[in-house]
Amino acid sequence: MGVRFSRLLAGCAALTFAAHALAQPADQAQTEAMAARAAARLQTLQREAERLASEERTLLNELRRLEVDREIKAEEVRRADAQVRAVSAQMAAATDEMHALQQRDEAERPLLRARLVEIYKMGDAQYLKLLLSASDLQSIGQATRTVMALAALDRDRILAHQRTMSELQAGRRDLEAKRTELESLRAASARAQADAERAAQAHDSRIKEIDQRRDLNAQLIGELAAAQQKLQSMLRDSRTTQAGDEPAALPLRPFKGDLEWPVDGSVRRRFGRTSASGSPSNGIEVAAETGTPVHAVHDGTVAFADTFSGFGKLVILDHGARTFSLYGNLLEIGVSKGAHVNRGAPVGTSGASATGGPGVYFELRIDGQPVDPLQWLKARKQP
Repeated sequence: MGVRFSRLLAGCAALTFAAHALAQPADQAQTEAMAARAAARLQTLQREAERLASEERTLLNELRRLEVDREIKAEEVRRADAQVRAVSAQMAAATDEMHALQQRDEAERPLLRARLVEIYKMGDAQYLKLLLSASDLQSIGQATRTVMALAALDRDRILAHQRTMSELQAGRRDLEAKRTELESLRAASARAQADAERAAQAHDSRIKEIDQRRDLNAQLIGELAAAQQKLQSMLRDSRTTQAGDEPAALPLRPFKGDLEWPVDGSVRRRFGRTSASGSPSNGIEVAAETGTPVHAVHDGTVAFADTFSGFGKLVILDHGARTFSLYGNLLEIGVSKGAHVNRGAPVGTSGASATGGPGVYFELRIDGQPVDPLQWLKARKQP
């Protein structure tokens, strides 16, 4: 059905061109109304252009700030790298010191072990025995000095060993603290680098976004200004469209987001949702009581007004430049093929939708391709 429907649209475009050639002269009041609508929409688009220009200036200031932040973060990265290198050097020195303490401990252990064995063999009264073995006062003095020297030597060896062990443990703790500090610095450096990258990405994406929006706005203003100029020319020359001339019309694209709804009601099925046939819906389904008037969303020429398989009674309006609006599942059709329809004019009445409830199927095609109508209709809260 999709191929067949595309062929129908192509045929509608050809029939519309032929209908244009046979169109009656446009009413001056209608032309004035269209010119007024074009002027109002132009003002809206120009305000949007001014807002985009203001937004761009704000964006440029923000981007300058982002660039400054990026430089600051880059400096933070460089500083963090320098600190990491310093801590790495400290870690290397601490490791060397720990190895030296370990070697010193290993060198002292045999001497201390031998001395402890000797003391153990002599027993707890070793120094007393040495004093009692002296035969005279001179010997007692020498023995006393010997005992004191041995006791001091034993004490120094034990204290030295204790100091070595304490220094070794302190070195290990210091090394662990430095390792933790290094990991923290590396994490801070990584976060700063990630922030800098995000700032750069935000710079690029926002520049592209605002450029695209300004280009589109300028294109829409150009299209609408050309149509307005043509309408003003017709009014100034006080003449109407002659047979064979293209009738006055406003392009549809500049009115994106400003189109009136074809019928009041809530959206029962959205664009892209799977239909009863199993294929994605090219339009929306709006719930409405049976017999409710269905209105044209934009000025156009009736390219098709008849029954079509899958759409029930269907009206297709050609708005020019390969833009179409479709109104399906109608109870009654109120227009005939080739007729010019003004915005807001009734094209028929709502009937039974494809889901079985009362409602209307509505579709928009831009450049011959279906688009989400909710992006083109005026925003409103859904019941």
